[in-house]
Amino acid sequence: MDAASAYTYSSTTTFINHKHTLTPSLTPQLDSSSISYRKNPNPKRAHFAINQTHSILLYPKQTPINSLSSSCSQPAQPKWNLLQKMVAVVFDAVQNSITSLENKKQLPKTVDPNVQLAGNFSPVPEQPVTHSLPVIGKIPDHIQGVYLRNGANPLFEPTSGHHFFDGDGMIYAVKLENGSASYASRFTETQRLVQERAIGKPVFPKAIGELHGRWGIVKLILFYARGLCGLVDCSQGIGVANAGLVYFNNRLLAMSEDDLPYHVRVTEDGDLKTVGRYDFNDQLQGTMIAHPKLDPVSGEMFGLSYDVVKKPYLKYFRFSPNGKKSDDVIINLEKPTMVHDFAITENFVVVPDHQVVFKLSEMVTGGSPVVYDNEKVSRFGVLNKYDPDGSGIKWVEVPGCFCFHLWNAWEVPESDEVVVIGSCMTPADAIFNESNQELKSVLSEIRLNLKTGKSTRRAILSPENDVNLEAGMVNKNLLGRKTKYAYLAVAEPWPKVSGFAKVDLFTGEISKFMYGGSKYGGEPLFFPGSNDEEDGHILAFVHDENAWKSELQIVNEKTLELEATVKLPARVPYGFHGTFITADELAKQA
Repeated sequence: MDAASAYTYSSTTTFINHKHTLTPSLTPQLDSSSISYRKNPNPKRAHFAINQTHSILLYPKQTPINSLSSSCSQPAQPKWNLLQKMVAVVFDAVQNSITSLENKKQLPKTVDPNVQLAGNFSPVPEQPVTHSLPVIGKIPDHIQGVYLRNGANPLFEPTSGHHFFDGDGMIYAVKLENGSASYASRFTETQRLVQERAIGKPVFPKAIGELHGRWGIVKLILFYARGLCGLVDCSQGIGVANAGLVYFNNRLLAMSEDDLPYHVRVTEDGDLKTVGRYDFNDQLQGTMIAHPKLDPVSGEMFGLSYDVVKKPYLKYFRFSPNGKKSDDVIINLEKPTMVHDFAITENFVVVPDHQVVFKLSEMVTGGSPVVYDNEKVSRFGVLNKYDPDGSGIKWVEVPGCFCFHLWNAWEVPESDEVVVIGSCMTPADAIFNESNQELKSVLSEIRLNLKTGKSTRRAILSPENDVNLEAGMVNKNLLGRKTKYAYLAVAEPWPKVSGFAKVDLFTGEISKFMYGGSKYGGEPLFFPGSNDEEDGHILAFVHDENAWKSELQIVNEKTLELEATVKLPARVPYGFHGTFITADELAKQA
């Protein structure tokens, strides 16, 4: 099937309980390789928008979400009294007026839903478990368990600004057992999703897509006014749980940095069921970022929490293998900073304090609250894992460095250095704000000298092999220790992923596995096979944009040959981060 027959111009996404459909308003521009609704005057212009080759700014037809069996019961209607119902009507009228005024202006591509949710970035309904999937090749015998990946999948049609990061969390799961495979995808039943589904419309403001400019302030006030009137419950979290997945202390946790984690259980037949918001038995009182680190030796989990309004802006904590939390350790920052990721070594945590900060006052003048601060100097803080109060942190400046993700770090005792491996992104705020500058994500080695307080930074790839590398991992059994290889997504044409790369972190040698043709994927996951760093397989969801079908590919790490392809019964949108739970771990789920 070619692209033209895979779509129809009248196609729209079916969103649950919503009266309106979102359709492109511009005439399609056709050529031999793509259909696009927006002319791009600069083909190298980089931003988090889907306007590259093969993009189709149309919503494919979908089965209505409420026609599928769900992992939860039908949503209970809110029990409002007459006065609350009247107030709700007034608030809805105000919301609609704001939306009408907003939609008179052209949205930036970074928050335009016709761009952010184009093609295979568009949402899908839940998919109940399908067993005995077709398999081409042979699934390696040692891969037993379930591969899971998280993603942003909005339940409702956006009414105004929408960033790709704003969507409701959905987990896509392939269970592999004795050479056979099953598939399911389910929403993580966050408090936000549960309440909006019961009300029948989106009422929680989108953190990136809507909370900018003066109208963002008005929407925030309106939301909290709903809360004061008892129309929504803000006390149970407002997060989307769409970014990270971690399996810790016998629990699968779905995470986003705006809320507590959510405990999700994998059922015996491979389905997914949300247990609920998880605070580690009343130990975790605030948010937790979506990239906690599991120490493969100690079994501990390390995490961060940041605040965008009041000090302390950043806190560090850890959990023992059985889930007992340490006291919070305050990390003093002068400004509220986006700390999306961090790293651990054998003895330290490494915390970035970069130049992407939260400046809520920008909303008053019509801007985004997420900004690049050119007066700030990027730095990394190195803190002993067991420091009781944060007083021992050592800061090392690394000018001009912004790493959205860090892949690994380790200590070099003979030179008093900590080596950090990360992808340095420029422009630093390109994911959140439009830029005319071409986006680059450079895999880098950063050396932090704890004795001199100086740093060095070098690109690991040679100029002739330079390619955007984002999303991936090292062998998880060596996290925090010296590793030779990293397995990273080839993020081109940005933000799509055309394959993955195995990179020698010392020589810069790179070996690529490209999906080919019209196939694109997401974050590669390395599944270790033994104690040998290189022994294992790479797992990745891949989508064919011409055939409009998705699959799970399993690639031999050493030979970079495709060993097995699992054909999936439903489309898997491009998404975020994943994990693998082994069969032994599944048997011990809480």
